[in-house]
Amino acid sequence: MNDLSARLDRLRDDAPTCRHNARTIAALTTNPGCVRRALLDAAAVDKAEIARELGHPPQFGQSQFAITRGNTFEAMVKANGCAELLALLREKLGLSIPEVGYVDLNTVGDNAGNAVRHQRTRQLLSRAIRDNDATLFDHPLLRLDIAGAPAYLEPDVVAVQLDGLFHVIEIKSFPVIDEQADPTQVAVAAKQAAVYVLALRQLFEDLGEDPELVSHRAILVCARDFTNRPTAALVDLRKQLAVVSRQLSRLTSIEQLLELLPPGASFAPGPDLADTIAAIPARYAPDCMSHCDMAFACRSEARSSGSVDALGRGVCDDLGGIDSVETALGLADGSFTPGPEHADIAAVLRAAHRLQLEIAG
Repeated sequence: MNDLSARLDRLRDDAPTCRHNARTIAALTTNPGCVRRALLDAAAVDKAEIARELGHPPQFGQSQFAITRGNTFEAMVKANGCAELLALLREKLGLSIPEVGYVDLNTVGDNAGNAVRHQRTRQLLSRAIRDNDATLFDHPLLRLDIAGAPAYLEPDVVAVQLDGLFHVIEIKSFPVIDEQADPTQVAVAAKQAAVYVLALRQLFEDLGEDPELVSHRAILVCARDFTNRPTAALVDLRKQLAVVSRQLSRLTSIEQLLELLPPGASFAPGPDLADTIAAIPARYAPDCMSHCDMAFACRSEARSSGSVDALGRGVCDDLGGIDSVETALGLADGSFTPGPEHADIAAVLRAAHRLQLEIAG
């Protein structure tokens, strides 16, 4: 265990755990300036439990019914060595696939540890590249560096050597009706698939292989119409790959962020947890409500502090560095005198204030 891992383990202490995954990494890249989320995710802390401890439990997430349906659908697609999936790839996507192998990497023997599974994944993928064979890997364990801290990731399937390239296959149970799927759900799935592609390309680089052997197109498998039968489509991820790569490169290193914490800080439940969380800067915005378990806690904090963050990033950008709602209102009604750096914004705020008064009158 390296020093960073040991420090994160001490910080996590006996807090409930929830390791990074493609969903959390995609969400982190949506708000890369949030130190609070970056540290909680790096320490593999269950943010939902932390939020409950703080008295602001999350009010979104998948229902148990949706989780069960998703697991059932994935199991059906993968049954009998992925026979259903292979038929889809051949018939729906027209891929020329010879007889293929199938390897289940959920465990290695009786060992389900991350290090063992990751090493076995490296060995088998290296052999697949060398032998130019065709194999489906079920839940290979990949690793991606997030701000200097490793995160282990499990794509549903990695298909080896389809038309000469490796493809990430993402299995989702949301429906495709008349060849159309919910664009929001497709966008989320595409961003998660992009995270897997980046992790697989990083593994190839570590092996000294060409990362471009990993296709920029993922295979998305969904439910067809109102049935539980699958359909498949190729999804171009070039836009998502560029965005996620850029956002990951902007993250401040976890080692630097750890220096912001007070001595002896811990995410363990207890009377000091609220003070520890409050010491970590957050970057709350209203859209956090859709993808972060800490959103309600951070919103309460932003409101009580009078921060303009609670009004959303668009308003923050328009206010150009004014970080207090009280200051913005004072500039609008003329009770505060603006400095030269805020003169233009103050003029706009005063004009808006006069217009509001005229409408009200």
